[in-house]
Amino acid sequence: MIQEEKRLWKKGYKYIAGIDEAGRGPLAGPVVSGAVLIFEENLKEVKKIKSVKDSKKLTEKKREEVYTNLINDSRLKWGIGIVSEKVIDKINILEATKLSMIKAVKNLERKNKIKIDYIILDGKMKINLNIDQESIIKGDDKVFSVSAASIIAKVTRDRLMFKYDKLYPVYNFKKHKGYGTREHMKKIKKNGVCKIHRKSFAPISQIS
Repeated sequence: MIQEEKRLWKKGYKYIAGIDEAGRGPLAGPVVSGAVLIFEENLKEVKKIKSVKDSKKLTEKKREEVYTNLINDSRLKWGIGIVSEKVIDKINILEATKLSMIKAVKNLERKNKIKIDYIILDGKMKINLNIDQESIIKGDDKVFSVSAASIIAKVTRDRLMFKYDKLYPVYNFKKHKGYGTREHMKKIKKNGVCKIHRKSFAPISQIS
């Protein structure tokens, strides 16, 4: 899973960030992106972090475990970008996702006082940054830094939804994380929509 980073290091790139998002599909809550950077000189040690793969292929418990290992490893640098449901409704989910990715890159750069010179994105995506970049289909399952970013983004968003669950307990956000499950739809039908529901998303748009 490090082959892409190795190829780019050989081309002369030094600060290569893998990026992925969590939360494009839910009916409630923010979209969150993670950006992860590994240094070539730390490769052998970083590779020892086990179970780094597409976050969707990990159980919630395992994701939390890998997330803790990732954010606490000083040889790996990371950033987070969060865009609220209000902004999603204003600019649409695709543009909000791109914005969250830009925020993640800038957060990574600011925290570590570096300038990213290459970006690897999951899926088919291009973001408005003056940085060389490429998108890779299923990058979250093929590229180490993108997989790590997917885990960090997912766990960060899940934790936000746990907090929202305490604010809006009638929706049980801690279980479905805002996705349009049968249970969530029943809760919406019974209780109406709340502040963190995405008003531009169907069927919320027909209810709110």
